[in-house]
Amino acid sequence: MCVILSAAILGPRAVAIIWWLLDPARWSTAFNNGLFAILGFLFLPWTTLAYVLVSSPTGITGFGIVVVIIGLFIDIGTYGSSAYTRKDDLGFR
Repeated sequence: MCVILSAAILGPRAVAIIWWLLDPARWSTAFNNGLFAILGFLFLPWTTLAYVLVSSPTGITGFGIVVVIIGLFIDIGTYGSSAYTRKDDLGFR
């Protein structure tokens, strides 16, 4: 379980760094301000990856919105599962 949790937490951040190094223009198109990219990287990595994937100079429409929402649900699920695991580690049952 710990390996799966570590992969879920570190995996999207590693992908984001590699993707940013390989294609910085796409990230510049998605984020005009680097602050939002950094905050997304730290707190909502799956949502940030989904946003960069579907963003275009004209904005996000249709199916892209669904992809970003799915990324948000994955982030929420990751944080929820880690909170549930901590609850068990602290002895709450």
